[in-house]
Amino acid sequence: MLEYNLPRYLPSAEELPDSDETPVDNELQELIPGLLKAILLILWSERMDWLFGIDMGIYYDPDKPAIVPDGFLSIGVERFYDEELRPSYVLWDENVVPIFVLEVVSQNYRKEYTTKLAEYEALGVLYYVIYSSRRRRKPHLEVHKLVNGKYELQEGNPVWLPEIGLGIGCERGNYCGVTREWMYWYDEQGKRYLTPAEQVKQETQRAQQEAQRAQQEAQRAQQEAQRAQQEAQRAEVAEQRVQQLTEQLRALGIDPDNQA
Repeated sequence: MLEYNLPRYLPSAEELPDSDETPVDNELQELIPGLLKAILLILWSERMDWLFGIDMGIYYDPDKPAIVPDGFLSIGVERFYDEELRPSYVLWDENVVPIFVLEVVSQNYRKEYTTKLAEYEALGVLYYVIYSSRRRRKPHLEVHKLVNGKYELQEGNPVWLPEIGLGIGCERGNYCGVTREWMYWYDEQGKRYLTPAEQVKQETQRAQQEAQRAQQEAQRAQQEAQRAQQEAQRAEVAEQRVQQLTEQLRALGIDPDNQA
């Protein structure tokens, strides 16, 4: 829990820089958190109590620069508080420390495994997640959980995060036309949640299958109607034949109705 001993006047989010203005040096620093947010926007579309910030400054002290993770998740905050959205995340306004922080390691190492780990630990972030596809002998994904004030590395891929109700992990897939290892959210059984593009594809395939089934049913109904029509025609022909035979018998002086 953060305790402030701050001056009476505190700057608002609108008065503070929205980030550290340091450009990302790898597209993955935008795409990976962007994918996680895109999936959440579908999974939690009915919820209005969460925020996933990307390259957004987290202010914890008005006299210190913001901490700017590649991505972070806060639960228990307003999804939107006005139409301009949040320029930054100010802890003395929000009163909620992010529950999840993500750092994507690029070619320019930014002390994700040392200094930043200590910063998020001191801030009280429950889950600190580091992803580095450049690692060769260690796992690409590290999930650190705050236990008694210290981070403990969690095992597994994906890792279940019960306080969030989601798992986090990585596997090969396709996003934005790029096939590589991506980070995803998972359910408690370890099943990966679909990306928006995958959901659209799945719904399209389902709609096509439904259309095919409807077409097959229509074809079967048409065939049944044709068979019924053919049976009716055969019955009509048979009736006409009987009538012709009856007339022929009567022409010969034989009454078919009185034949034993």
